[in-house]
Amino acid sequence: GHTMEAVIHSFLSGLPILLLHFALSLLMLGLGTVIYVMVTPYHEVELIKQGNVAAAVSFGGVLVGLALPLAANMAGSVNAFDIMVFGAVAIILQLLAYRFTDIVLKGLPERIKSGEVSAAVTLVGLKLSISIINAAAVSG
Repeated sequence: GHTMEAVIHSFLSGLPILLLHFALSLLMLGLGTVIYVMVTPYHEVELIKQGNVAAAVSFGGVLVGLALPLAANMAGSVNAFDIMVFGAVAIILQLLAYRFTDIVLKGLPERIKSGEVSAAVTLVGLKLSISIINAAAVSG
């Protein structure tokens, strides 16, 4: 059973690092979400509390959109410092992409306020498309 012991030892020695990277990435996601809520002119969280399905779809897309590049970043990172630096870059790029998208499609955020799910799904699709490309750029 030496091979099994080696596997267990390897797992246990790697586990704290894995947990640290996981925790850091979750922290970055939380930070990105807070910044997003602060810089977004419309208040999706308030709209969600009021039962606005379009806002919920949109906000869900934002979370996934932030998580994708952070996940790619974590997978490609060698250490915690890497995760924080490139994670910050990924979040900034993603938030800029969100603002750009909202400006270019200025009618859509307004339509989300009035509960139009079709507008929310369109916006989410676009934001996730950008997010996937951001994820590839960060992991490269």
